[in-house]
Amino acid sequence: MNGTPLLSLGERWSLALRLTLSMIAAGLLVIALLWRAAVPDEQGVADLVAGAAALLVAVPVLSAAWASLRHPSLHGISDQLVALALVACWATGDLMTAAVLPIVMIVGHVLEERSLLGSREAIDALGRLVQSVSVRVSDGGAREEVPTQALRVGDCIALQAGDRVPVDGVIRQGAASIDTASLTGESVPVDMAEGDAVLAGSINLDGVLVVEVTRIGGETTLGKIVALMHQAEAAKPPVTRLLEAYAGHYMVLILLVAAGVWFATGDSAAMLAVIVASCPCALVLAAPATAIAAIVVAARHGILIKGSAFLEQVSEVTSLVLDKTGTVTTGVLTLVGIDPAPGVPESTLLGLAASLGSASTHPVSRAVAGLAPDAGRPVLSDVREERGLGMRAQCGGMRVAMGRPALLASLGAEPTQAPVHDGPMVGVCEEDRFLGWLRLADQPRAEARSALEALRDLGLRRQVLLTGDRETVARAVGGTLGIDDICAEALPEEKMQRVLEEVRLGFRPMVVGDGINDSLALKAGAVGVAMGAQGTDVALASADLVLITSDLRRLATCIRLSRRCRRTIHVNVALGLGWTVALVVLAACGLLGPEGAIVAAVVHNLSTLAGMANSGRLLLFDETDAGRRARGLSPVRVAQRPIVPVGS
Repeated sequence: MNGTPLLSLGERWSLALRLTLSMIAAGLLVIALLWRAAVPDEQGVADLVAGAAALLVAVPVLSAAWASLRHPSLHGISDQLVALALVACWATGDLMTAAVLPIVMIVGHVLEERSLLGSREAIDALGRLVQSVSVRVSDGGAREEVPTQALRVGDCIALQAGDRVPVDGVIRQGAASIDTASLTGESVPVDMAEGDAVLAGSINLDGVLVVEVTRIGGETTLGKIVALMHQAEAAKPPVTRLLEAYAGHYMVLILLVAAGVWFATGDSAAMLAVIVASCPCALVLAAPATAIAAIVVAARHGILIKGSAFLEQVSEVTSLVLDKTGTVTTGVLTLVGIDPAPGVPESTLLGLAASLGSASTHPVSRAVAGLAPDAGRPVLSDVREERGLGMRAQCGGMRVAMGRPALLASLGAEPTQAPVHDGPMVGVCEEDRFLGWLRLADQPRAEARSALEALRDLGLRRQVLLTGDRETVARAVGGTLGIDDICAEALPEEKMQRVLEEVRLGFRPMVVGDGINDSLALKAGAVGVAMGAQGTDVALASADLVLITSDLRRLATCIRLSRRCRRTIHVNVALGLGWTVALVVLAACGLLGPEGAIVAAVVHNLSTLAGMANSGRLLLFDETDAGRRARGLSPVRVAQRPIVPVGS
């Protein structure tokens, strides 16, 4: 995960060889030109030196063309056309053009590759976020420095203020503010304490932590991020696949045009200019360069895209299908109401509930465990969990309980009339005295309403809430978020059918979910989005996009980025196609002058670099809090919660 070379050893040698030969050939060309100017009567020597220069640069050009014949590719067409022009230059005795043409094309190709590597370096830089040495803590408290690669699941490591977390883990001692900006794109630190999960690549801003290792290497969230980004970078955009489908026809067309110019004019310079001008480098790089830039930008915003094709598909979605629990809601129960019995102080009810709740890992117990400070909690003994009913214990010689009415009745308590509430609710009693009710609910995310409104502004006005929960609960959440189309009490197969119904109605749905029961629906949609912060491995595998944090605002960010990416690709394709056609027409008409092939090579490379620069503008896209501040806008604040590893 610490990064592999962006280029293999063979590729690095090839790049270095091409540059070296080009520099030597350029030097020889300068000597030939100076000799021709100084000693005009001895042109043979100048031609001999120019021939040596042409011979040097012919090696990489011809070898690249031969390799493209054995392993056809879209970029290989350019290599073949340049090689063909080079052979024609040798055949017509134009040694000066035979030397200059490959030099210009080689330098252009090197610049193109370097531009692409700049984006790939941004991807690989993620893999270098973890430190190479970690401090391992033994069971006895002894500390030793070990290579990060030597850590194993179950080990404990110490982190000082300023340290970068090397692996995924759980805090066992200490508390600190953790900066997750390198993973989530947000600059607001998250306060974490014992029991919270920390991710590889995040930074401990303050405090001293002891962290138990839960995931290492490629299994960490950071490792999965890097793997997904490499997978997306390697995928071919739809436009590239379309161009590849017609690559053979294009080659035949150019050869026919060049032959026609030769037979019509007898001008070999015009024929060479046509061949060089028709090199489709600008078209070849129009989509990949943009897609790589967009993938890097998406990762900066906490969005993982599994393939560049999905990035374009996001721009075409027309409806939104959302899971409820853990997607538009936090997935964590919180207290929403207290109904103490007459004469019972709220502090008494909350203190006893917190003590009972802290003894269990049940979601309801976890929700009430923090309702009162430690100092306000009574001390319990003989704590027992009655599965499916609740908790009971001894408190100062008296029996206490929290849970369902049946459990309270077993102690002789008679609960008051239960309040109307669509969600979990527990009662608390002390001996036969009923103390009150606690109403709990899974609340919508803080940013959910504004995020869905932003999606409506982007054209996704058809929004469906899809859940296996009860109808009343689903409608209450839908009403809060402004969603009228509710599909409740749905099984996984029914969720998938509902998504397929959207497709049959002519919509292209974006499906957002986080659980195993959402995996079928995620696959059925035009684009599936998994909530990576707490999504299951199955949901992540089924989705096309992954949100590292459960921030629904990133859905709108992804759509805006996708649409801008599509516009950039279209501009690049139009620029590359228009420039190539215009250049071919000028070359065919002999308007590029006697050195038309060299002029065509220079102008051709300028068009390619112009397309690369246009793609690079996409890197300026920034909707993170830091980006908003840079534009003079206020950061969008939502409630921050510790995030847990992707796929946990």
